[in-house]
Amino acid sequence: MLGKYIVFNDKSGRITEVEAYVGKDDPACHAARGMTPRNKVMFGSAGYSYVYFIYGMYHCLNFVTEKEGFPAAVLIRAVETIDGPGKLCKIFGIGREHSEIDLCESENFYVEDRGYRVAKIKASSRIGIKVGLDKMWRFVEEL
Repeated sequence: MLGKYIVFNDKSGRITEVEAYVGKDDPACHAARGMTPRNKVMFGSAGYSYVYFIYGMYHCLNFVTEKEGFPAAVLIRAVETIDGPGKLCKIFGIGREHSEIDLCESENFYVEDRGYRVAKIKASSRIGIKVGLDKMWRFVEEL
């Protein structure tokens, strides 16, 4: 997803940082303890938005990535000029009501390939979690 563009209504931004959360065996994944009303979209088909609220103040945007029944999503941590998943959602105006949107069918919320090619990617452990730190599933475009 690095180098692709998020388009939401009249705003867009090139994705520069993401984190993967993969399945029930990933202790940092919201689906690690099973399906809940909050995370049920992660158990659905790939290509849907998953937006959740954390710390009583931030929304975070994820894209569901795997086949139905296997919960996995990619957290969008940053787009060009906006660093931080909470800031991204605030500036774009993305809230919990934008969860479970089909990004392949929506005319106002989707991911677009504009031909940008990422030259170098750095992998590291994920940020802001206490478990699953052994997984090098944070990916950042190196400029």
